[in-house]
Amino acid sequence: MDEVKLNEFMGKLVTDMGGAAMMASVILGEELGLYRAMVDGTPTTPEQLATRTGCNPRLIREWLSAQAAAGYVEASDGQFRLPAEQAMALAREDSPVYVAGGASVLASMFLDKDKLVAAMRGNGALSWGDHHPCLFAGTERFFRPGYRAHLVATWLPALTDVVPRLEAGATVADVGCGHGASTIIMAQASPASRFFGFDFHAASIETARQRAAKNGVSDRTTFEVANAKGYPAHGYDLICFFDCLHDMGDPVGA
Repeated sequence: MDEVKLNEFMGKLVTDMGGAAMMASVILGEELGLYRAMVDGTPTTPEQLATRTGCNPRLIREWLSAQAAAGYVEASDGQFRLPAEQAMALAREDSPVYVAGGASVLASMFLDKDKLVAAMRGNGALSWGDHHPCLFAGTERFFRPGYRAHLVATWLPALTDVVPRLEAGATVADVGCGHGASTIIMAQASPASRFFGFDFHAASIETARQRAAKNGVSDRTTFEVANAKGYPAHGYDLICFFDCLHDMGDPVGA
């Protein structure tokens, strides 16, 4: 037994356990609006934050203390503040580096534990659509800030002749569109084009339709339930796979 190697591994393991616990705390802070209530960077007491968010003061003190110990917020003289840099990642949903909303993806890994046990002891199958709903919402919220920051400004212009086609009126397929975040962003930027979003998860397609209506692009978006090898052919000028190809059971076929 190499005792040095053992101690090094135990340090890593305990650190990982602490990180997992902090992600649970981040999910709580995001869902309860605690980070958003601290976004202005003004120092606040636990009691003030509890009043502002309608939460229990004692538990808010525990949450703030854990956040401060982990370096997510700053503490001084019984008050706590969210620095501007942390606010970019934890509180500002329009920030290109906002990730707090995507932390609920990690919650699904624990909420789906029994399903994973059954799959691993059985035939190995666990469909995307059978996961906890927080996976679908978290996936959208994790990737959407990047789409907002880069899709129209950088990614599409990097493709030869694509932007002029979109401006003139193109037909676009967004395969594995999920809740339609990428589809809607492209539709908002290219009103002359027509966009088709496909996903085999019916609940996600219904959400995408609702989001399209809310964002005023229903007239140029169509969302349909279809898998990546069976979506309708419309003579597309552009076919997109955003952050989904690597998750598909048959990526070569897709």
